[in-house]
Amino acid sequence: MTKARDLAGSATAFSAVSSTELGYVDGVTSAIQTQINTKAPSTSPTLTTPVVVSPEERTTVSATAATGTINFDAVTQGVLYYTSNASANWTLNVRGSSGVTLDSALATGDAITVSFLVTNGGTAYRHSALTIDGSAVTPKWSGGTAPATGNASSIDAYSFTIIKTASATYTVFGAGPIKYA
Repeated sequence: MTKARDLAGSATAFSAVSSTELGYVDGVTSAIQTQINTKAPSTSPTLTTPVVVSPEERTTVSATAATGTINFDAVTQGVLYYTSNASANWTLNVRGSSGVTLDSALATGDAITVSFLVTNGGTAYRHSALTIDGSAVTPKWSGGTAPATGNASSIDAYSFTIIKTASATYTVFGAGPIKYA
């Protein structure tokens, strides 16, 4: 390592710099930190021409029977799949997680889509209500009507697109049950 004196007279250490490293600063026109600060943030960046190709979604597969109130933790999964036969109609409660509300996880104008896959045996059970952070929300259903029944001996898929329109206020678009045999 070579020592050199800067204009103020203090010693500055230099180490070898490769041409690749010098290439990284090619075109720098102002302080590097200022340029870094003006780039998109690592959390919630705004992309001008985003293209998404086959996104991977976190999925929870559980040998659980749908019944009662089912908590859907949207910050840890996009898909929840219950593989045991449902034993009654159920309410789906979408939340951020056990310690985080969906209201605090989303900004106004944000949207998420969640999917719930439920196995039905010989008796067809169905989704009967939706809550977000424990408060009832009435989805706008594809086809205009909430499902009246599930499908026996199948896997039913329900999908909900949730748009936060104001604090703790949502518009929800629901679809299902889509039958998979």
